[in-house]
Formats: sequence, structure tokens, C-alpha cells
Amino acid sequence: MGYGDTTPATGSTGSTGTLEDLADFRPFLLPEIVREPQPVYERLRAEAPVLETPVGVVLSRHEDVAYALRHPELFGSDMDAVHLGNERPLIPLQIDPPDHRRYRKILDPLFAPREVNRLDGEVRALTNSLIDAFVDAGEVEYASAVAVPLPCTVFLALMGLPQEELGYFLSLKDGIIRPEGGFGTAECRDAQRATGLAIYDYFAHAVADRRAHPRDDLITRFTAADAEGDRLSDEEILDICFLFIMAGLDTVTASLGCSMAYLAQHREAREALVDDPGLIPGAVEELLRHEGVVPGSARVCAQDTEINGTPIKQGTPVHLLIASANLDPGEFPDPDRVDFSRSGNRHLAFGGGVHRCLGSHLARLELVVALEEWHRRIPEYAIAPGREPSYITGLRAVDELPLVFSERSERPEPGRG
Repeated sequence: MGYGDTTPATGSTGSTGTLEDLADFRPFLLPEIVREPQPVYERLRAEAPVLETPVGVVLSRHEDVAYALRHPELFGSDMDAVHLGNERPLIPLQIDPPDHRRYRKILDPLFAPREVNRLDGEVRALTNSLIDAFVDAGEVEYASAVAVPLPCTVFLALMGLPQEELGYFLSLKDGIIRPEGGFGTAECRDAQRATGLAIYDYFAHAVADRRAHPRDDLITRFTAADAEGDRLSDEEILDICFLFIMAGLDTVTASLGCSMAYLAQHREAREALVDDPGLIPGAVEELLRHEGVVPGSARVCAQDTEINGTPIKQGTPVHLLIASANLDPGEFPDPDRVDFSRSGNRHLAFGGGVHRCLGSHLARLELVVALEEWHRRIPEYAIAPGREPSYITGLRAVDELPLVFSERSERPEPGRG
């Protein structure tokens, strides 16, 4: 079933003017484009699917983006691709094969479906406790009440980090992905470098503490991880934790906010989930595809190659527009139609190839549980009159989502029934 969202306009990039104006990606920071980037993506795919710019090559079609993700020997993901204030490569994101296999062999078992599924009850209970705090008020600002605390609380618990320090961790995360001064500026680089040093310092103390006083948390498991005698060094654990603080505190928050913003503005879609909760896993996949919270992924051309007849020289930055690829009609029939029953949904929201998101199973669990429990308890809701969602960049996220609701079901104990 589809839920009729807007069809992107053609023939203009709106505030961006010409395609060349997209070269430094600053137009993607404009509020109107963060809110509705689809017209820009459509024009790129139609007119310049391999766009050469002063800051690198931009790929926007699903076929090309998926190819680049599957071929790290051609499109590398090392530190030359993107700098985030880190002094060493982020593990495993900025490590390509063959060394990449070593880290995934150690880390993958910690995030396997069997491990993640054990958290279902805890995530469900947490979701209900958050809803309890506002359900009788008939209104809520969803981002601060649910989208931020739900995944962040789970993440901090898994890592064994103090919940009362969430504000500090969020400031570290924002200092990297939403730095002062805007991307590409000297102020940005200085802010990221300072934030990066703070992250290394914090986790150096945390790792030392876990080696001296082991606990039941991920940092302790990193210190004890052993794959056929292969152990992680302290520096390697710091490089893992640096990446985790970025991924664990933002991606699911962004996905929850954008998904709920869509549902709050499309009555038929949310009513479908209330009438048939069995649609929710498919809805999560479709909203991940459609809402595009991860705009793209950076790579560097590792050897001379070509894409669709366009030569790309070794050392050239290559920007993979994942959000555009997920709206490509060459891969997704009627891509601008949100269809919770879409079959063969090969979206790239979690990336692809060897660098496919390590935490994708946990992200799916949190998204599914959040939508299940919300729609079980608050079946009728909408954007507050006279208000609208406020979108921010970095990852495409909803900074403010004011919702109102009047009807709710009685609260049973947390569970699928």
C-alpha cells in the first residue's frame, strides 16, 4: 500500500540554482533542502549522475552507489575520505580489507541478531516508561521526549557509560557532526580537533577503568575480545569508541524523528500501522529508504577507474549520495510513494558491502519497538496546530517535532500483545 507523499519537482534545484552550485555541498545545509531534498536528488540522477566538482565526484544513482560500496578496492574508506577530528582511522569504518576483516570478526558477534534480540524487553519497557511521562498530557515534543532518550539510553547502558552524562556525550557528538563554523572552514576543523581530543581522553580513562575493574558492558567486552588469540590494543578500542559515540547517539534518533514526522503528516499511513501492527517492520524499512537521514558516505578513489564512462583518477574524493540512491526509480518502482509492503526493498540506509552498518540489527530493533509501542498506546496523533517539524543537518534529523493526541488505549504491560 502507498501513502501518497509529494512528487519531487523537476528542472530546477530551487535555491541551489545550477548543478555546479552543489559543488561544495553547502546548498544541502539550507533548511528548505534539508526538509525536502528530493528535487535536488532527482535532478542529479537525471542530469548528472556522475557529477565532477572541485571537491570530488558525486554519485547519485543506486546502481553506481551500490557498486562503489561493494568495491572497497576501488573506492576506499580510509582517513583520506573524511576527517572527523580523529587522529587515527575510525574502526571499522575507515579500515578497508584485508585488515577490516579482523575487526569485524571481533565485533560482529557482539551485535549479532541473537545478541540484539535479548534487548527487546528492556527496549520495550524503556519506551513505555518514556510514554508514561507525557501520555496524559495529550501533547509532547517528540524529539526530546522519545527520539533522543530512547536510543541514547540504550547505547549508554550497553557501553556502561553514566546516563547522567548524556548531555556531555551529545555535545561531543554534535561537536563532530554539527561543528561550529560549518563544514570545510578553519573554525570547523579546530572544533572537530578539540572535540576529538576530548573523546580520546574520556575513553582512555574508561578503557583503563575496565581493564582494572571489568563490568558487564561493551567496553569491557572490547578489552576481553579474543578472536583466535587476536586481542584489541587500547588505541584500537579508543578508535572503536570514537566511532560508536558518533553512530550510537545520532542515527537512530534521526531515523525516529524523521519517521514520526512523516507518519504525523500522513493519516492513512499511521492508521495502517494501528490497524495492522504486522506492517511495522516493513514500515521501518520503507521509512529508512524514503526519509534519507544519512545523506551520503565519503570515499576516495583507490585506483584509476571509471563509472558510466566517466574516468575517476586515483586520489579523487568520491561522494556517494545514499539518500538519492534510495529514491532511484531504476531500483525502486514509484520511489516517491511510501509503500509499507514494498518487496525487494534493497535500500542502502545502512550502507552496503563490507562496511555495512555494524549496528543495523540494534537500530532495527529500536525503531520497530518504538513504533509498535507508540501506536499501541497513542493511535491518533498529529502535528500541533500552527507548528511544523524543524529539520537540522549533519544527519538529516528533526530537531523539534510537536505532537498532539487525544485518544489512547489502556496501558497493558509491555509486550507484543
